[in-house]
Amino acid sequence: MTIHKFAIADAPLERSPGQDGDIFVGNVLDQRHGGPVTIGFGRYGPTQSLEETMAVHDTMVILEGKSTVSDDHGSVTAGTGEVIAMQKGDKVTIRSHEDGAVTAYVTYPHWQEPDA
Repeated sequence: MTIHKFAIADAPLERSPGQDGDIFVGNVLDQRHGGPVTIGFGRYGPTQSLEETMAVHDTMVILEGKSTVSDDHGSVTAGTGEVIAMQKGDKVTIRSHEDGAVTAYVTYPHWQEPDA
C-alpha cells in the first residue's frame, strides 16, 4: 500500500447518512484504495447530536472543538488532540458543543459501501 497524507480539504464532505443535522463526513481512504480501514474527516456544527448503533469499530480524533459520546454506561468528553474509541455494537449519542467540532476517524471494517 502506498503512503498517504490527507487534510480535511481533501475530504468530500457530505451530510452524515440518515440524518438532517449539521453533521458532515467524508472518506479520504476506504476499500476503493485496497486497505482494511476507512479514514476520513467529520465536521459537526454547534450543539449537534447524532444517535447511532455502531456498525463498525470507530476511532474518532478531535481536531478542533469538543465532542461528548454517551452510552448506557456513562459519557466521555474529548477536546482537541484527544481520542474517543467506540466499538461495534455500542449504542451511542455523539454530541458537539457550542463551538462545533472537526474530527478525523478510522473505522474497521469499512463503514460505508462503495458507490456502484
